Amino acid sequence: MPNRINRVIELWEADQPVYYVGSHTGNELTYEAGERMSKTWADYINIGMEHGAFDMAGLDRFMQGLVDGGPTNSGHRTPPVIVEAPVDGGSPESIHYNAWQFRQILARGVHGILLCQAENPAAVKAFVEACRYPFHPLGVGAGLDHGERGNGGQASAAPIWGVSNEEYLEIAEPWPLNPHGEMILGLKIENKRALNTVEATLKVPGISFAEWGPGDMALSHGYHSAQQPPRPPELEAARTRVRDACFANGIKGLDGGPPETVAARIDEGVMIAGSLEATAEAGRAHTNRSGVMPI
Repeated sequence: MPNRINRVIELWEADQPVYYVGSHTGNELTYEAGERMSKTWADYINIGMEHGAFDMAGLDRFMQGLVDGGPTNSGHRTPPVIVEAPVDGGSPESIHYNAWQFRQILARGVHGILLCQAENPAAVKAFVEACRYPFHPLGVGAGLDHGERGNGGQASAAPIWGVSNEEYLEIAEPWPLNPHGEMILGLKIENKRALNTVEATLKVPGISFAEWGPGDMALSHGYHSAQQPPRPPELEAARTRVRDACFANGIKGLDGGPPETVAARIDEGVMIAGSLEATAEAGRAHTNRSGVMPI
């Protein structure tokens, strides 16, 4: 039996890397797609709304399809779903003006949000606060102010998680800041400005994972297409800097790639290791996933 609602957290607590499916744009957000995806090979589903359509009605239908098609192969109610939000993480003002996006997304019953273009600690602090209910005390006064998520969204999110409204209010918290939380918040560090502040940014409480965003990082350094190895030295340096900042702050790092290199990335410490089924198969074999817990 699953120990958690969020399969990703369950795997991380067992020191297992995870693998995802889903693109930056073009996701099919229908009830039927949700039913099909309920049995996905992946550990979580990524839904891109930074570049894809901001479709809350479609996300509603998709999440209900996941529930009705479930349980998952691992016995969970649904696979975890993480949404790339459209808002730009360049400033706290941008976050405050667009916090309605987080409320809308979380009210659909998803399990996490990925903030793109996360450029500085103040913006990330505002992001975490926007995703939390105000009565939760962890981290308040120690890098965070009180949460700003309002009452109401739990009525639609709780049934997707299979819990009461009251329980949802308690556990819709970012892990590992709250060890009992079932929500994961992530960051994309993907331009020069973000790189210059990454060590301070990743100290903000409430972040679960981060990635270095090779496509946009390449653009920021003047390259049209240099996100795949072999990369220019400054891009390898950017990757290493983000990785080291993740390690220093106990944050899980995302760095995908092909099956041929997944073992080396896992041995390096990467904990979100790719978006290809073949990569997942190779990585799970490398970490003896089947011997630790169900695939």
